[in-house]
Amino acid sequence: MERLAQIVSEAREYFERKNQVRERALTLSRELTHHCALTIRAVHRREVDQARQLLGLASQEAQQLGRDMLDHADLFYSGYTQDALKEWAEASITFALINGEQLPTPEELAVIPSTYLRGLGEAVGELRRYILDTLRRGEVGRCEELLTMMDDVYSVLVTIDYPDALTGGLRRTTDMVRGVLERTRGDLTVAARQDAMQRSLRTFAERIGAAPDSVVGLDLPEAGSETSDEEL
Repeated sequence: MERLAQIVSEAREYFERKNQVRERALTLSRELTHHCALTIRAVHRREVDQARQLLGLASQEAQQLGRDMLDHADLFYSGYTQDALKEWAEASITFALINGEQLPTPEELAVIPSTYLRGLGEAVGELRRYILDTLRRGEVGRCEELLTMMDDVYSVLVTIDYPDALTGGLRRTTDMVRGVLERTRGDLTVAARQDAMQRSLRTFAERIGAAPDSVVGLDLPEAGSETSDEEL
């Protein structure tokens, strides 16, 4: 029985150490997710320096999370850890795509491929949000570039045809990307037609000597509305 008592004592010490690692991982995961959300918010506000600073904080937390998990693979691959690292990948990818920087690799972010690809897919949703904000600023040309990025991401994700048990549910993310891509393509198409019509009306106004605003101020379809070619 003394041997059994020693076994139980060692097991208790093991679980105590593991529980401490788990508690720290939960805290780091929450902090990492928070800083990633703030990074994405700063990106949408076009606060590049602020976004880069927040991304640096997130990077430190992601690295610390990985170091803490070196001897605890089961905790590293648990849901809350990989979800936080997915947010880290999403924030890093979103920042890079929108600011025209080189796309980070899974190795550079220290995340596994499935987590990286899920983050890549969710970054497409952030690109859509950025496109809609950019359309409101009247920068249609920039939106075409971002739409191409979204299309490229979908074209890659759709080729990853493996069981969800291996990809972490990537198929659902890919389906989401397809829907987001098609809605954004429709919104941008309508906005581009509206922009072309406004430019044509301005040109016409200049030819007849009328005030451009008196012609351009006509009611035109807004981005996202269901408008047929005949109506345009």
